[in-house]
Amino acid sequence: MHGTHKYGFLLSMKTTLEIPDPLFRKAKATAAQHGVTLREFVNDALREKLSGDSKVGAREPAWMKFFGSGKPFAASIREIDRAVEEEFERIEDEDRK
Repeated sequence: MHGTHKYGFLLSMKTTLEIPDPLFRKAKATAAQHGVTLREFVNDALREKLSGDSKVGAREPAWMKFFGSGKPFAASIREIDRAVEEEFERIEDEDRK
């Protein structure tokens, strides 16, 4: 905590939160992956959630964070695209008969 309570301002406050175990474990692991403390991670998450830049409750779908990041899988993606295209062509040919 920063500051004093009698002659100044408190710049931070300690509190207790009840966080479900799975959410706590996920937050702690994610913080570790980003190389920050859980305290920093929670503070950043609260700031982000409370900022005017995002709508409360608005979330992007989980798949959006992976959108466009397929470089490591480019060859597999092309192979899957070819297989899908071939299958659609086969189905279209069957429909024409």
